[in-house]
Amino acid sequence: MTNILLASSLSLILALFGTPLAIRIFKRHRFGQQIREDGPQAHFVKKGTPTMGGIVIIGGAFLAWIVAHLRVLECFRAVNDPGPITLRDCVTPFTSSGLLAMTMIVAMAGLGLIDDYLKVRKQRSLGLSKTSKIIGQVTIALGFAYLAGILETQAQPQVSFVRPLGLDLGVLFFAWVFLIISAASNGVNLADGLDGLASGSAAMVMAAYVIIAFWQVRHPCDPVPASGCYLAPDSLDLAMVAASMLGAASGFLWWNAAPAKIFMGDTGSLALGGAMGALAILTNTQLLLIVLGGLYVIEVTSVIVQVISFRLFKRRLFLMAPVHHHFELIGWPEFTVIVRFWILAGLSIAFGLGLFYADFIAQGGID
Repeated sequence: MTNILLASSLSLILALFGTPLAIRIFKRHRFGQQIREDGPQAHFVKKGTPTMGGIVIIGGAFLAWIVAHLRVLECFRAVNDPGPITLRDCVTPFTSSGLLAMTMIVAMAGLGLIDDYLKVRKQRSLGLSKTSKIIGQVTIALGFAYLAGILETQAQPQVSFVRPLGLDLGVLFFAWVFLIISAASNGVNLADGLDGLASGSAAMVMAAYVIIAFWQVRHPCDPVPASGCYLAPDSLDLAMVAASMLGAASGFLWWNAAPAKIFMGDTGSLALGGAMGALAILTNTQLLLIVLGGLYVIEVTSVIVQVISFRLFKRRLFLMAPVHHHFELIGWPEFTVIVRFWILAGLSIAFGLGLFYADFIAQGGID
């Protein structure tokens, strides 16, 4: 528990105090946000706001996750102990699952960083082409799926809801992983259209995964199987990953809240979505992510429906997609849209955690 608290607290501090420094650096180098020309008119005042703030989120989370593995007090006690001091006395072991989750986050952040840099350099709202971005996501997702299979991770090559359902996917697991990673990262990316909407909602999802992973740690099947237990030996490390992302996103939100002083850019949104997908796969809660990320499902669905409606009927169902822009255009103040969408995100997460706990009780588990 101490490791989780340290990861969240340190990442919060790093993002909270590191973001103002990033703002000054990005302003100096003119790393400003470009606004889509067909977007709401009210957004044009945001042009030039520093972007690529996701660097702070990922940097703070990564450093906090590393430091959280150091068991300083235990190591200090070991110094005064007459017995020999071992590495185990000073470090909480890094696990394959934790390393793989953090690798996914950094890789997706790298893809987003390329996209953001191209936008800044070309002074336009479009960076990587859709094809290039998809190729990048496919490469990262397939690499993740391959490593999850050859390394001793706790991911099961099965469809899972709150635990594996027994449906072995075989080679289709690679396609399934890509679908999860792509959907999650693009969902957060679409939500990153209003100040603080993506960072605030993502922090809530990360908090949910701290709870889920920690619950799995508290109810293991090893060494003695029990009702409702989980085969999740690496979940403490995953809880630390989620906690570090929670703290970093929350610290960044302080400066990203409306009116935003900085935007996370694709660097942050793709990484946060990638983190959600990786945690869902590694905690075997893949389909539960649909519930926890209900806000992102709404955002993605609104875009799909808009495209289908226009291509089939030559009519747009919404004034603009994603749907948060529709509510802006009908007269809702931006902050009202943000808060109400945060409420939707919170309700989705509460319902998802309720389903997770209901499964535990149904399996005969007792707190």
